[in-house]
Amino acid sequence: MSEMIYRRCGKSGVLLPEISLGLWHNFGGDAAPDRCRSLIATAMDLGICHFDLADNYGPPPGSAEMMFGRLLKADFADRRDEMFISTKAGHLMWPGPYGDWGSRKHLLAGLDQSLRRMRLDYVDVFYSHRPDPNTPLEETIGALVHAVRSGKALYVGLSKYPPSLFNRACEMLREEKVPCLLHQFRYNLLDRGCEAAVLPEVAEQQTGAIVFSPLAQGMLTGKYLDGVSSGTRAADESSVFLDAAKVATEHDKVAALKNLADEAGMPLTQLALRWLLRRPEVTSVLIGARTPEQVSECAAAAGQAPLPPDLLTDIEALNL
Repeated sequence: MSEMIYRRCGKSGVLLPEISLGLWHNFGGDAAPDRCRSLIATAMDLGICHFDLADNYGPPPGSAEMMFGRLLKADFADRRDEMFISTKAGHLMWPGPYGDWGSRKHLLAGLDQSLRRMRLDYVDVFYSHRPDPNTPLEETIGALVHAVRSGKALYVGLSKYPPSLFNRACEMLREEKVPCLLHQFRYNLLDRGCEAAVLPEVAEQQTGAIVFSPLAQGMLTGKYLDGVSSGTRAADESSVFLDAAKVATEHDKVAALKNLADEAGMPLTQLALRWLLRRPEVTSVLIGARTPEQVSECAAAAGQAPLPPDLLTDIEALNL
C-alpha cells in the first residue's frame, strides 16, 4: 500500500490527507463502540487524520458526535493534536424557530452543542452546512467569523453552496480576515454536476475542496450489480438518497465502469477514488466506512500514480 499523501488546502497552512473519514453513517446511536473505535484507529494508522462530522449526523442527530467524543476521551485524547476535526450546523436539530438553517442564533448554538457532545474546546473547521435562502448571507458569515474569533473553531468552511453564493461568501470572509478554508460538495463518477461551475470557482477563490459521496452511496463499489441485498443502504426504507430504483437506473453505467476497472487490474472502488484525485482542485475525498477493511481499501487509493490516459479516455467515452 502506498503511503498517505497530504495536499495543501487552498492557500492555507493546512495539509489534508487525500482520503478523509466521514462519520455521517455507521457512527450513530446503534453503532457498536468497539467497531467505531477500530474505524478511528485504522484510519489513524493509515495516515487518515481528518474526521468529518456534523451536528445532525447519526442517526439520531447528535449521536455521531457523542460517539466520537466518548472514544476521543477514552482512547485517543493524547492524539487530538494529530487530528483535524470538523463539524457543521445548518440542518434541523431542535424544535422551534431557531433549530434549523443559518441564523447566527442557530449556528452558534449548534456549535456549542457540538463541542459539548464531542468534549472539545474547539474544532479545526466549522461549516455552514447549507445556505439559508431566508437569512441574509451577512448574518451567516458573521456567525462563522465569530466562531473563529471566539476560539471555538480554527477555520471555517462552506458546504453545498452554489457557485455565485460561494463566491460572495468567500469575499465576505476575506474582508473579515477569516478566509474560507474548505468548500464541501458532492462529486463522483455518476454525479459530475460540480465540474461546470463549482470546481472552477474553487480554483478561482483558491480554497480547498473536499468532496463527499465519492462512491455514490456504495454503488461505485459494485456491490449492487447483482441486486439489492437486505441490510444494505439501498434496502433501508428510511434511506433518503439511495433506493432500489436508483440502483436500477445506474446499473448499466456501474457495470461498464466495473469492466474498465477489471481490465485495468484494480477494484472499482480504487478507480472511482483515483479518478476524483486526478483533479488538482480536489484537496481530499471524504469516504464513509462500516468496517476497518473498507477504510484500508479506500486508503490504498492515496499516493497512487495518475490513471493512464487511455483509461481516462475510455471513461469519458461512456458518457456518464
